[in-house]
Amino acid sequence: MAGEDEIQANTQSRHSSLEDVEQPSADFPPSEPTQTQRSKLENTVITTSLLAALFLSALDVTIVATAIPTISEDLHSSTGYVWIGASYVLANAACAPTWGTLSDIWGRKSILLATLIIFWVGSLLCGAAVNMTMLIVGRAVQGIGGGGVNTLVNICIGDLFSVRERGFYYGLVGAVWGVSSALGPVIGGVFAYRASWRWCFYINLPISGVGIVVLYFALKLHNPRTPMVDGLRALDWLGSLTVIGGTVLLLLGLELGGVIFPWNSSTTICLIIFGILMACLFVLIEAKHANYPIVPLRLFSDRSNIGAFATCFCHALIALSASYWLPLYFQGVIAATSLMSGVYILPYLLATCIMSAASGFIIRLTGNYFYVISAGMAIATVGFGLFVDLPSNKEFTKIILYQLVAGIGVGPNYQSPLIALQNNVEPHDIGSATSTYGFIRQLASAISIVIGGVVFNNKMQAQQDKLRKALGPKLAKMLSGSSASSNVFTVAELQGEKGRVARGAFLTALRTMYIMFAVFAGLGLVASLFIKQRQMSRDHQEHKTGLQSLEKSRNGEK
Repeated sequence: MAGEDEIQANTQSRHSSLEDVEQPSADFPPSEPTQTQRSKLENTVITTSLLAALFLSALDVTIVATAIPTISEDLHSSTGYVWIGASYVLANAACAPTWGTLSDIWGRKSILLATLIIFWVGSLLCGAAVNMTMLIVGRAVQGIGGGGVNTLVNICIGDLFSVRERGFYYGLVGAVWGVSSALGPVIGGVFAYRASWRWCFYINLPISGVGIVVLYFALKLHNPRTPMVDGLRALDWLGSLTVIGGTVLLLLGLELGGVIFPWNSSTTICLIIFGILMACLFVLIEAKHANYPIVPLRLFSDRSNIGAFATCFCHALIALSASYWLPLYFQGVIAATSLMSGVYILPYLLATCIMSAASGFIIRLTGNYFYVISAGMAIATVGFGLFVDLPSNKEFTKIILYQLVAGIGVGPNYQSPLIALQNNVEPHDIGSATSTYGFIRQLASAISIVIGGVVFNNKMQAQQDKLRKALGPKLAKMLSGSSASSNVFTVAELQGEKGRVARGAFLTALRTMYIMFAVFAGLGLVASLFIKQRQMSRDHQEHKTGLQSLEKSRNGEK
């Protein structure tokens, strides 16, 4: 665990040293001062453009949630609703690990601009869709580009700023994720019911278009000018195919299980098993075959890196569970409307955004990320434990307080483990480490929704006898298994004893689910204790990308 000789926050002055912090070893020589100086205006323009691009990518995860019924009706498809969200998430997660390697070969700027163009094209296809097939294809294209935007924004910040300064900017990144999660369903609902659902996608075109132009002229990062043929030869093709294939198969099994196919169906089982087998094959390829692996396995040879990845995984599991499942509590237990459920969740979302930005500022000020990460996971564990005590009525003191505690705990760890990871790897590994971190977060987010739904559905199914006695077989069947969450408004309309029993069943199922997420938060706290605090330098030298850098990394050179 992290001892006193490894951890001490620097709070005395800009130039004071962290005497009790583990000092850099010979493998991590002090960085030379950067050769590229940017003005505050240039930093502001670049950062604003990066955050705007990230906001659009993050927004598209949730913006369609409230618009799906309208989209399905307009495109005359009652079965495509699952794929509108799933196609984006699948493509986003599957391609995430590859973008880091592509940027290592051809440079950050060119690949970032490519991802933005792909995202722009996908948005155009979605907005102009004339049938569900065209929309799903467009969402997949959006997901490919969006996954690249998520990864490249984090990598570019790592290349632009010293490790000490990154805390502030990564705090802003976390805040953007929080804001987009809050605004997505609201904006989607407004467009769907007040204008046209197509504006959920058309809104991306002018904003991302401006971002492309601004970043083309303002973003100044090393361009290796790698020849196309040489770059294609250097790509880890087998690794790319197996990680994409394995991720798609696994997430398809998790997304469709219990919704389209039963969990014990041959389709679901085969998808999950073959997804796992492809993942194992990917590990073998990275270890034995790849010259320039997408995910260098040396990243997992250090306990601090493993701690950062594990903390990221657990945090992603719990962070999405609150924003995804709390509205079900508001609508199903205390009978809130869709609009009011968006209002009721504001304490959690505001606390998350504020603490994400504040944690970045604290890390930049003190030079210490260990305490921020571990304290955040500890508070999150308490917060999700408190969710088990959510009331059955509109007792807003508890509802607001519990959300504030959970949000204060969740906020700091959107990006803080990434800072710890980047501070513990060589500069030439930042791209692959960051893309691996993003992949783990995307994968955990997808898994979070699935396992939360499994626990909720199973607990609702276990209460069927009680529901049949109180509601009758027809209503009880509507609240069984996977049908329960889709009939939440039916529960809200029930009066008297029937309403009390139905809402009580919802609350019992949600409490069981949050016990599980509180356990995951506790595991994240344990994982965070393995993260080592290292000195965070204020000096910075831009990492040079290209095949020469990859070859040095392969040979173990600095």
